[in-house]
Amino acid sequence: MVGTIRRSDGGTIRSNIRLSVCLFICMHLVSSLACAEILIPMDGVQTDHLRAYGVVFDYLKNYGSREGKTYWLLNYRGGSFLLPSSGSIADRAVEWGVTVESMTDADVAKVDAEIDGENMAKVLLEKAPHIGVYAPPFPEMWDDAVLLVLNYAKIPYETFYDREVIEGKLSKFDWIHMHHDDFTGQFGKFYKSYHSMPWYIRMVDVQTKIAQDLGFATVPKLKAEVAKRIAAYVENGGFLFAMCAAIDSFDIALAAYGLDIVPDLLDGSQTTPAAQSKLDFSRTMAFRNFTLSFDPYEYEFSDIDVSNYDNPPEKEAFTLFPFSAKYDPVPTMLTQDHESLIAGFFGQTTSFKRLTIKPGVIIMGTVVASDRAKYIYGSKGKGLFSFLGGHDPEDFSHIVGEAPTDVSLYKHSPGYRLILNNILFPAAKKQKRET
Repeated sequence: MVGTIRRSDGGTIRSNIRLSVCLFICMHLVSSLACAEILIPMDGVQTDHLRAYGVVFDYLKNYGSREGKTYWLLNYRGGSFLLPSSGSIADRAVEWGVTVESMTDADVAKVDAEIDGENMAKVLLEKAPHIGVYAPPFPEMWDDAVLLVLNYAKIPYETFYDREVIEGKLSKFDWIHMHHDDFTGQFGKFYKSYHSMPWYIRMVDVQTKIAQDLGFATVPKLKAEVAKRIAAYVENGGFLFAMCAAIDSFDIALAAYGLDIVPDLLDGSQTTPAAQSKLDFSRTMAFRNFTLSFDPYEYEFSDIDVSNYDNPPEKEAFTLFPFSAKYDPVPTMLTQDHESLIAGFFGQTTSFKRLTIKPGVIIMGTVVASDRAKYIYGSKGKGLFSFLGGHDPEDFSHIVGEAPTDVSLYKHSPGYRLILNNILFPAAKKQKRET
């Protein structure tokens, strides 16, 4: 892999030789330039924005603060990182094709002065978070963009599913993710188009068996309990990130806990009379006052989502809000990017109707020229959640059965960067939230 090491004077050294020789060169640079720290720039000079996160994560995981402090420089050159002058960092950067810049004490002082005087902040990163991804133990007909980018960035994680949730094993994770999951237990609302397909039949059979093995009469009852326990994880201080159908189906399951909102065609039991009027929105994370779809042939779960599949890409683009780095560090971290206008992308849940978003939930990204939110975050108890609408930032249309995205073709993807911001965020030293 070809990597780039930039000196503070603008010069570069490129190498594709053995890592031991690369490390020798990096060590020589550190010595000759009296290098105090290493900067991983996240602006246009970066050769691989996504694996840059992997380098930072790898260092935090293997060294923590033993060799020095690691900082996230919010709003400085696209949200760059400042790390100790370590041969291990230079070694990993060269191996993974990530640009780094050597920084003298004088260089660091100039950066600090710029950060002090501008809408920027220097946030300490303390340790690599333990990551968990909610993923079924059977093959699906769609990919998970978070798993794709985690694998590409070489960031380690564990998968878990319903059994681990019911057995109380969520507490070991600092951060968990949910993607194209249906917490209402309606099997993704794919009945109309796919109920006769072998993959759909297998999914129903496997999930039904899992529910029975765990002592639940139906899949909807199991999923409702799983949603409740994931919500408790957040309330106890965990961090939750969700995309696509997991977003609205999760809040729906919380609001409808104890009710039967699933058509009998799908679960064999009668729907609770007047279930809509019995929803409890105090239990939800982000949404309120939404109206459910009780039609088994309808693709949508509720009116939270706005997915206009006839729109061209430019009409689905969304903009990131420019938060104050010094006063609102949390949303600032979650929106770090080298671009502020992000290409739109669909999912079963694409964007959120503003009227259904709870007061106090922070909108971090809005669809251009619309009243729709694309990217939001908020708190629940001691924890935080962040929801990003859509399925895959580099797969605009997302068709069931489509081949997974080759992330190596999108190493500068601003959409994938939003996912990685969420993954790295729990590493930050606890910050006071102003919003």
